[in-house]
Amino acid sequence: MSESKEESIEKKSPVRLVSIVILSISFVLLILHILMERFVPFTDQAHINGLMSPIVPRVSGYLTDINVRLHSRVEVGDTLFQLDRRPFVLSVEKARATLDKTAQNVKARTSSVKSSAHRLGVAKAQMDRAQRNWNRVQIVLKENPGALSQADRDAAETSLMQATEQVASAEADLERSQQALGFSGEENPQFREALNMLEQAELDLAFSSIIAASGGYVESFSVDLGYYASGGQPLATLVTDGDMWIQANLKENNLSNMKEGAPVEFSIDVMPGKIFKGKVRSIGHGVSTGNTNRGDLPSVSGESGWLRDPQRFPVIITFDQNDIKQNARLGGQVDVVIFSGDKGFLSFLAKMKLRFLSFMSYVR
Repeated sequence: MSESKEESIEKKSPVRLVSIVILSISFVLLILHILMERFVPFTDQAHINGLMSPIVPRVSGYLTDINVRLHSRVEVGDTLFQLDRRPFVLSVEKARATLDKTAQNVKARTSSVKSSAHRLGVAKAQMDRAQRNWNRVQIVLKENPGALSQADRDAAETSLMQATEQVASAEADLERSQQALGFSGEENPQFREALNMLEQAELDLAFSSIIAASGGYVESFSVDLGYYASGGQPLATLVTDGDMWIQANLKENNLSNMKEGAPVEFSIDVMPGKIFKGKVRSIGHGVSTGNTNRGDLPSVSGESGWLRDPQRFPVIITFDQNDIKQNARLGGQVDVVIFSGDKGFLSFLAKMKLRFLSFMSYVR
């Protein structure tokens, strides 16, 4: 009986040993996972971001020339699209004719002002002469009342009154001419308005040629000759040669020890087997939860379960763009390890994991 018990214990011992080993390994792996999540967090929920510029016409018109294709390379100053120039050329000619006509009108009104001023000067001279004549009549009548007839006296008075009225009329004519002219020369409002219309027409003519503001690659391109391009509506998208960065979406518990400037290693699927270096530029401070109801009661999530899905926050990573410039694609997937604190064994494990996954990109 005792021998059978001993045999049963001996048979159970290997099973127990294996169970202990498995549990121990699982516990160690759990501890390693917890530590790595906080000191050397890894994520494959990361992608390359960059600057994009919509190719938007400033004026409307029909496309008469297309100098690019989908994914084609463009440089700064290249003419991408050409709108029908004829309506804009006509607008320039019309605006130039309006400017010439306005200049003529301003010149004519300036001459009118000068003519009115001259007439006013003549009228004042005549009034001055009539005033002196009337003064002499008064002196003569005072010294010798019978020296002049009543008709001579009335003629002198009438002449003075007419001269005074002519001065008033000439002043009114001059005032009207000055108001009609306003400022003279290029300061004249009508001239400035006509000049601005010409400049706007010339700008619209220049804008009929859609020029690349920066170098890059053309994306989202699906128009052909004869397409009516509306001002302000994009024709295509230009992926520019500007700044590029990686947006890594990490869980909240990955951020506890993370700081800006922390070193980063990453791999991209388009270049498997290669590891690149970078650093943390910034860490997101908030994300949308979809529960904001302005002016209403807050909506409460009805999710249930033992473990809820972790919230993720964007972490922006910079890198030397010369390393991957030729192969990087906006939206390309990235595997990222951020070294938040540990520099020893945990960092070694994280690096090995990243390199293994980088080589796995050959078959993914």
